[in-house]
Amino acid sequence: MAKATEAVEEKAEEKQDQQDDASQEGSKTQAQSVEFSEVSGTEGTGAEGSIGILLDINILVTVAIGQAEMPVRRLLQLGPGSVLKLDKSIDAPADLYLRDTKFATGNIVVVDGRFAVRIKQILGLGDFAAEPAE
Repeated sequence: MAKATEAVEEKAEEKQDQQDDASQEGSKTQAQSVEFSEVSGTEGTGAEGSIGILLDINILVTVAIGQAEMPVRRLLQLGPGSVLKLDKSIDAPADLYLRDTKFATGNIVVVDGRFAVRIKQILGLGDFAAEPAE
C-alpha cells in the first residue's frame, strides 16, 4: 500500500514539474502528435439501451389559443371583468408548442371539468413554425 502511495506521489510530482517547465517557457508552445485508434462502425454504441432514460423525461407543452396586441396604457387599464379579445376565431385550432417550437394543432375541449386539447394535426418537419409561443 505504501509503494502505491509513493508511486502516486511521484507521478503527481512529475506532473507538477512538467507544468512548471511549461509555464517557464512563457509564450513558447509545444505541439505534440497524438495517435488515435480506429473504431469500426459495427460496434454497438449503447444508444439504443440508453434512449429509455430520455423517454421518461417530462417536457412542458404550451397551448396557445390566441394572442392580443395593445398599448401599455390600455394594458394598465385592465382589471377584473375586463375582456381581452384574441386574434383567433372560436373555430380556429389552438397551437401546441414544445419550448418555442410549434409541433401540433388541436381543438380545446373539456374533460372532467378541466380544459384539454384534442390533437387535430401533428406537424411534419417541413411544417414546423419558428414562431414563439406567446
